Amino acid sequence: MNFQLVQGASNSFNKLSLLCVILATSLVSSLVTAEDADWTPPRTIFGVPDLQGYWTNMSQTPFERPVALGTQSSYTEEEAAKMEAQIALLDTLRFLPSDPDRGAPPAGEFDELGTDLAFIPELGGKVAEFYGEYRTSLIIDPPDGRLPLREDSVDIYDEWRAAGFGDYDGPEIRPVSERCVLTGAPLPQMLRLQGDNFQIVQTNEYVVILNEYGYETRIIRLNSKHPLNGFNKWMGDSIGHFEGDTLVVHTKNFRPEQSMAWGDLYPYLKSSDQLEVTERFTMMSGSGLKYSYVASDPEIYTQSFTVETPFERLPEGQRFYEFACHEGNYSMKNIMSGARRQELDKQD
Repeated sequence: MNFQLVQGASNSFNKLSLLCVILATSLVSSLVTAEDADWTPPRTIFGVPDLQGYWTNMSQTPFERPVALGTQSSYTEEEAAKMEAQIALLDTLRFLPSDPDRGAPPAGEFDELGTDLAFIPELGGKVAEFYGEYRTSLIIDPPDGRLPLREDSVDIYDEWRAAGFGDYDGPEIRPVSERCVLTGAPLPQMLRLQGDNFQIVQTNEYVVILNEYGYETRIIRLNSKHPLNGFNKWMGDSIGHFEGDTLVVHTKNFRPEQSMAWGDLYPYLKSSDQLEVTERFTMMSGSGLKYSYVASDPEIYTQSFTVETPFERLPEGQRFYEFACHEGNYSMKNIMSGARRQELDKQD
């Protein structure tokens, strides 16, 4: 991802560049996701690996690989150091005091941070790393790190539009996040946007995963089976079991409305009710957890795709904060009333 520093930030950039170069060598090594041959994960009182606690999956590694990188699956250590130093610099600039003497932004342009900086999204500073390999994308298969989308893929929103419904014809065709049903991907951990921080709790019969963003709660039944007459559910039906030190979770029976093909904000992870996901959670150290999944949906993708994401344990003392979603507050009412106003204007 490219970031643009606009006029006014150059002085701050020069002052901090040396600091970031010095930091670069230590930043890369701050997330070493490698197994220790002598380390074994702690066990719960039920005798299975203890995955419990607070975790985060923040990183600057994109879900899909930039097209220009082709099949390049990793960066060199030096390249990763430069990327991490750049993010450290931008995060530092983000918190600098704004220039009180700056002028007004150009008419008609949104300028959240003032004229000192262009919009800088908040990102994790680290490049996702596995066994000393600094990943260029979280998708590791197909080899190009891209979603294998079928050209003729059709999700439920495509079907509604083909039937003649417009994007504002009813709440059903709007993203489910606008109704506070779910905030994003079919499973919260699948994308960083809605899975940044989460908590895992275990019992002998269940694993529960609570996401801070969206307050979405997954209840995974252990050593169970999918019901033969199962119906489609939000986030699907999840069952799990342990294979050695790895928790394996299989999920199916998703609601098709969870498809994430919502314009520029969510241009990926389209899905249908045929989506199936197999996840693996493996403790790699006391502070590191490897999360991977294989997803398939023959209605949407030409093949299955595989994703790997490193999870870090949150530092001691950090806590969750309540996420509040105000269903039916103002946005849906205003969207619908605006669409009806447009229809009336066309009749005049």
